[in-house]
Amino acid sequence: MKNEDIICISSIDWDFIWQGHQEIMSNLADEGNRVLFIENTGVRPPTFQDLPRLKKRIHNWFHSVKGIRQIKENLYVYSPIILPFPYSRIARLINRHFLVSSLKRWIKSISFSNPIIWTFLPTGLVLDIIDAIDSKIVIYYCIDNFSASSPVAKKIRKTERRLLERADLVFVTAKNLYDWCSQYNKNVHTFPFGVNMDIYEKARGKEVSPPKDMAQVKRPIIGYVGGIHKWIDFDLVKFLARTNSDKSFIFVGPLQRDVSDLRGFSNIHFLGHKPYEELPNYVSNFDVCMIPYLITEYTKNVYPTKLNEYLSLGKAVVSTKLPEIDAFNKRNGDLVFIGDTKDAFSSLINKSIRDGATKDVYNLRIDTAIAESTWKIKIKKMCDLIEDEIHKKEKEKTKRWKDNILKFYKKSKAKTVPALAAFLVSYIFLFHTPFIWFAAKPLKVSSALGRADAIVVLAGGVGESGKAGQGYEERVEYAVDLFKKGYADHLIFSSGFKYAIKEAEVMKALAVSFGVPADAIILEEQADSTYANIKLSSVILSGKNWKKAIIVSSPYNMLRASLVSKKIAPGMYFMYAPIPHSLFYGDEKNVRLDHILAIAHEYIAIVYYWFKGYV
Repeated sequence: MKNEDIICISSIDWDFIWQGHQEIMSNLADEGNRVLFIENTGVRPPTFQDLPRLKKRIHNWFHSVKGIRQIKENLYVYSPIILPFPYSRIARLINRHFLVSSLKRWIKSISFSNPIIWTFLPTGLVLDIIDAIDSKIVIYYCIDNFSASSPVAKKIRKTERRLLERADLVFVTAKNLYDWCSQYNKNVHTFPFGVNMDIYEKARGKEVSPPKDMAQVKRPIIGYVGGIHKWIDFDLVKFLARTNSDKSFIFVGPLQRDVSDLRGFSNIHFLGHKPYEELPNYVSNFDVCMIPYLITEYTKNVYPTKLNEYLSLGKAVVSTKLPEIDAFNKRNGDLVFIGDTKDAFSSLINKSIRDGATKDVYNLRIDTAIAESTWKIKIKKMCDLIEDEIHKKEKEKTKRWKDNILKFYKKSKAKTVPALAAFLVSYIFLFHTPFIWFAAKPLKVSSALGRADAIVVLAGGVGESGKAGQGYEERVEYAVDLFKKGYADHLIFSSGFKYAIKEAEVMKALAVSFGVPADAIILEEQADSTYANIKLSSVILSGKNWKKAIIVSSPYNMLRASLVSKKIAPGMYFMYAPIPHSLFYGDEKNVRLDHILAIAHEYIAIVYYWFKGYV
């Protein structure tokens, strides 16, 4: 497989023990595929023991470009800084925002195109990434029973089921995992983790000098390679050390749990984490190799990679009765010694040392490891499946183009016809029935007119027309008519709007042209709303010690004006005079869009005023 873009969502960090995650992605990068390796985003909240890993993550972030660094040609590693609460909805929302945004920026900057998404994690955050990024196919490599790894991780089952249903291809490392995944996906294939045989071949069949930290260790040596974690049966290890004081027990790998209870045994040695390429030298100097795992719900799904690393150097292996080891023996003629009790385990170690191995058994172990676990063979088979799946999906797309187009038009028709029908019904209802005028009627508030101190004319806003700067002429004309009939000796024009000229000044000029004396006109030039019109005009009235006023405005606007005046000027006596004939108000026969918009505007404004406490 070449020239593909791959996003790998890992369940471990790049600098952790070298495993299948790094091996597969490193191989794919070497073959010309571009890989972005996203380090572990977690299946549980961190504990105190995770502090070194968190410290390393922060260090990597600050020594990279926004968390991304290039390891070698075609291979990039992303060390995201996220909230470490995988089952919190709020944390997931925040993590999704920042992680997806960062990924999309990086994808755009490097021109990743339609990548393969390959995940070792089945969390909700992984689903968010899959949903947010257009991908060629989605691969889930299920290597652990995550729900059994810790009490809090039980919550992962729900998102794992969703991922299995969403994935195009599923790889698993153990039979129990195969049985679980096959319930939700029919494209499941078993690939236990393999061994980099190129590294182990260099140490095979040679007299290899022991590493310096093993040179002084007393033989025979019983060895273990891998993480020193909670799945190791330390009661068994203590028993072995006590009953085999003439033997040394060596553990090569990072400490992932407290081992202070084993420090008192002089024949138990912890040598720490070693680079992957140095491991064959250690295994070569073991007399017997061991896999002392507890039998739990978690380990029932574990295929220990170290098994084939041991066998690839022809070593005798003694293991507890793990289901995957048992299945391996059934395929390969009891090649591994299985001790299902402490005494049996100890006896098998002694038997292996005492009897040794014939050349045939030695070669059989090596040949079996090569056949079962060579990474190059496994990756080749995986890539064949991936390419077949990509080809299958592309072929299905090509076959479905006609169906997709017809489906699109069918969906469009299904949406368009009801929408069109709804539009026609709404159009007839609004433009060819009395509904609009029925809705407008409550807005037209009027009262009997009598002698007043002033006539207040409200202008500005959309007025009767639904458009700014229209309608004030009718209001001025009606107010002048009331003035001439003797209803008041003064006019107050209220508008803070300015178009080419201030609207209040235009209203005054128009009134003067109709014969109103200029000194009978007062201008209020700040109001930008009906509320401000009433409030500022009331200030003018109060300043003149005037108690009665007639309000002139649009027929639509009178209800709002009356509600505001009663709220903010309860001591003033107002009379309401909507203009009787309006070009914009309509004749209740011809409905226009501007009528509908103006009436809708008024109702919305009244609700807003109520919310603000103006009415």
